[in-house]
Amino acid sequence: MAEPAVPQSHPVEGPPLGDLGRRLARRRTEVGLTRKEAAVRAGMAPSYFQYLEEHPGAAPGPGVLSRLAAALETTVADLSGGSADLPPGPGRAARAPVFSRLSAHECRDLLASHGVGRVAVPTLSGPVIVPVNYSVVEGAVVFRTAPGTTLFEAAGCQVAFEVDRIDDVFSQGWSVLVRGHARVVADPDDVRRLTESVHSEPWTGGRRDVWVRIDPLVVTGRRITV
Repeated sequence: MAEPAVPQSHPVEGPPLGDLGRRLARRRTEVGLTRKEAAVRAGMAPSYFQYLEEHPGAAPGPGVLSRLAAALETTVADLSGGSADLPPGPGRAARAPVFSRLSAHECRDLLASHGVGRVAVPTLSGPVIVPVNYSVVEGAVVFRTAPGTTLFEAAGCQVAFEVDRIDDVFSQGWSVLVRGHARVVADPDDVRRLTESVHSEPWTGGRRDVWVRIDPLVVTGRRITV
């Protein structure tokens, strides 16, 4: 299938635009490829790959999507958004999976590279697991919440925090578990420093101006590869 001509007014370099462009850029980053490298893998001109990432109206055909998926080690459904509402992990287990424990250094690197995790909060009716946007500052997990929320109840408790990455295409992934004490950040200078340095906004919206910090006591991780 021939590639459409790239508009002459198209910029030399720009951010991903449109859902397909963002998915392409995210997956390309995950597998550690430049635009040129990804284009070579997919058997297309780098300028066309750039067009797909940056042009919100790009609509490649099934053949091009298949080549892109193969080059980026993913599926057409993932690139096109067909699996966006499906939970990870329905794929079959690999024939010869390798289970390994992550080192403390690997756990810290993976923890710092992510942006959404889950907090297990003890409540009067039992433990509740809540997803949250987070950052890592000085080795501690920090996030914003508001009084009256389940996450706010974590303050003053021993909690568990987990982050993971599941790759359904290759039936592999990793997870990092943090166990520690959660507390509200009360010092005004600490609050100001966090507010100025952490740029992760809560996806839930609304006013979330209470900072909670989880100081790790135990950090463990595991990985499954093929």
